[in-house]
Amino acid sequence: MGTTRQPRRGDTRQRIQDVALELFAEQGYEKTSLREIAEALGVTKAALYYHFRTKEDILISLFRDLTRPMDELLAWGREQPRTLETKTEVLRRYYDALNAAAPLFRFMQENQATMRELSIGESFKDRMITMLALFQEDDAAMVDRVRCISALFTLHASMFALKDVKGAPEEKREAVLEVALGLITQAHHGQD
Repeated sequence: MGTTRQPRRGDTRQRIQDVALELFAEQGYEKTSLREIAEALGVTKAALYYHFRTKEDILISLFRDLTRPMDELLAWGREQPRTLETKTEVLRRYYDALNAAAPLFRFMQENQATMRELSIGESFKDRMITMLALFQEDDAAMVDRVRCISALFTLHASMFALKDVKGAPEEKREAVLEVALGLITQAHHGQD
């Protein structure tokens, strides 16, 4: 007797997240309804409610999935010596995490008003402050603080600003990382 393989719950959850994020990006968070998400998935709203009660629940789940590796990176970085090697490794790993979650970061950039209204916006801001603390000392000169902030901004801005710039994706990635690492290196040497 043959059995039909049922998708695991995690697969359905991931599918909902992917479709919702795509619709949020196309139409905007505010203009996307749960009904539209359910229709795009080919399920009923009741089936969607089984996994997520609200659009915000979907967005929060996406954010939690994204921030889990960030939180692990921040914890790792706090335990390391404050060397240039540690700082560059944190920056590289963070950039990898950004690239792995590019659609969500583009959503966050394009929906800043929504992000400010939701609790996840504040917690992301807190993570960025923690990330900056891994790169700079409390008594760092202002120019070095700006370099550290600029390094993170360079990584974030590349997620949307370079999409229309001619060049191979890997070439763009390497250029962005080179600029960000250069800024962190300059800031580190200013802190020595």
